[in-house]
Amino acid sequence: MKIRIKFAKEGNMKFIGHLDVMRYFQKVMRKADVDIRYSEGFSPHQIMSFAAPLGVGITSRGEYVDIEVISTDSSKEMLRRMNEVAVEGIEFLNYRKLPDTAASAMSLVAAADYTVTFREGKEPEDWEAFAAGLAEFARGEQILVMKQTKKGEKETDIRPMIYSLTVDGQAVHMKIATGSAANLKPDVVIRAYMDSVGLALEEFALLVHRDEVYGSRGNKDQVELVALDQFGGDIE
Repeated sequence: MKIRIKFAKEGNMKFIGHLDVMRYFQKVMRKADVDIRYSEGFSPHQIMSFAAPLGVGITSRGEYVDIEVISTDSSKEMLRRMNEVAVEGIEFLNYRKLPDTAASAMSLVAAADYTVTFREGKEPEDWEAFAAGLAEFARGEQILVMKQTKKGEKETDIRPMIYSLTVDGQAVHMKIATGSAANLKPDVVIRAYMDSVGLALEEFALLVHRDEVYGSRGNKDQVELVALDQFGGDIE
């Protein structure tokens, strides 16, 4: 049985790297008595895969991990048990059964929502002008940046990877490409704009929060972005 779990990673847990998060989740499965399936062979391991691991320093309430279980209680009960053993900064939000034919979250990832704010004292002096210019910049026909590749730096147009960008108060909300096919980091968008208007982005000036991760559904002519937990349903 395939299960997709949605969780939040906040507070001091944002400083914990992905490999340590994986090890921690393995312990959670044991402590919460999740009847998780193990691989076969000489060194069996829990069958578990994460959708789009966060970078260190980023918080989120839209993280996903897929597991396989032999048996399970209701979604409500499993969430209770996992949250009961979770450390501060980790909260389990959804526990949903997937169809047997469902693709893994990792292979589905196509986009993500982010909220970006500036640390106090690091924000641009004229915020209204900055916000208006950023929104206009994101609607431009082309946004060229230098991106690091395996063969060195390459000039890349990131405009097709920005699906939406709005400013609400002091927060910048953006939906951008995420995943193996195309991947864009929110700080790259902010930096590209600031470079275009002659502003410098200070180190550690941004606070980045991931709100949701989406998978693609449909065909090449009509692609629909769907939150990853919407591919499954709650267990009563």
